Amino acid sequence: MATETLHIVCPHCEAANKLPAARLSENPSCGKCHKKLFAGKPVALNGNNFRRYLDRNDIAIVVDFWAPWCGPCLQMAPAFEAAAVEFEPHVRLAKVDTEANPAIGQQFNIRSIPTLAVFRRGKEVARQSGAMSPPQLIAWIRQATR
Repeated sequence: MATETLHIVCPHCEAANKLPAARLSENPSCGKCHKKLFAGKPVALNGNNFRRYLDRNDIAIVVDFWAPWCGPCLQMAPAFEAAAVEFEPHVRLAKVDTEANPAIGQQFNIRSIPTLAVFRRGKEVARQSGAMSPPQLIAWIRQATR
C-alpha cells in the first residue's frame, strides 16, 4: 500500500516540502531552513508568495482578505489567529492585506471585507463575507474544509 505524500510550503523560507501524510501531526520541520512547518499563526501572503501557497500546498488554505482600516476585520483578527492553532497542521490559515495587495483582491473579485475563502490545490472551493464571532468562524472553517 502506497503512503500518501503531501506538499507543504514552509511559512519561513517558502520551500515546498514533501512529507508522508502520516507525519503531518508530528510537528514536521522544513527540509531547507529546518524551522517548523506549522507556526500556529496565519501566514501573511502577498503578490510574491500568494500563488505558491495556493498551488503548492496539498492541505486546505483559508485566506482572510482584510485591510488595516477595517473595523470588522480587526475585530475578527484575534479569532482568526486562534483558529490557526486549532486547525494546523491539517489546514493552513493565511491573510492578505487587500490595501497593500490590491491586485490579489481584484483577481478574486473581493468586494467586501473581511472575506474568507478556502482554496484546495489552487482552486477556490468556499467563500464567506463579513465578520464572524469566534464560534461561527470555527464552525465555518470546519464545514468549509471537510
